[in-house]
Amino acid sequence: MGEAAPTVYVVDDDPDVLKAIERLLQSVGLSVATFPSPHRFLEGYDRNAPGCLVLDLALPGLSGLELQRVLEQQASLLPIVFLTGRGDIAASVQAMKHGAADFLTKPVDDTELIAVIHEALARDQALRSARLERERLAGCLAALTERERQVLELIVAGKLNKQIAAELGTVEKTIKFHRANLMHKMGVRVVVDLVKLAERAGVGSAPRT
Repeated sequence: MGEAAPTVYVVDDDPDVLKAIERLLQSVGLSVATFPSPHRFLEGYDRNAPGCLVLDLALPGLSGLELQRVLEQQASLLPIVFLTGRGDIAASVQAMKHGAADFLTKPVDDTELIAVIHEALARDQALRSARLERERLAGCLAALTERERQVLELIVAGKLNKQIAAELGTVEKTIKFHRANLMHKMGVRVVVDLVKLAERAGVGSAPRT
């Protein structure tokens, strides 16, 4: 089974805005869930599901920027498209600093909003794919024995089997055995792919973002 279809979450305290955006997005085949307040959204959204958030900036109780901080603390990947009727430059700067996908001023052009939402959904998909890859790599590394990890680090450093054996105080045949095992666990068939994968996981260097 494939991944569930993404949902566009919309949070705005104006019911007319919610209805208008819901109709617009449904007209282009997007799944929409609307909420009249940040608190209702936090109670009702699925943090593991794909999608994006269209969020009003000025909301009673918990502002749009405050909700953004809450999601940030939850390590949410949900891209946020902010809407505001005031064109608050300072707020937009803060929103973008904290990773907002975009910042649009009401009244929003329908075509622009749809385009921005599609970009946010594509960003969400890319972020989720990257996180899954990081988790997969972490799982592969966790499956290695201590000696396999040592061999991997020396392979990434460019050492040959004979050199690795000498450094670890063993014979080349044993290093070949460990190398075959760790390549199987890492899901690769050639050393070049092993090195690339290990470097992406941060083995032998600072982790790459």
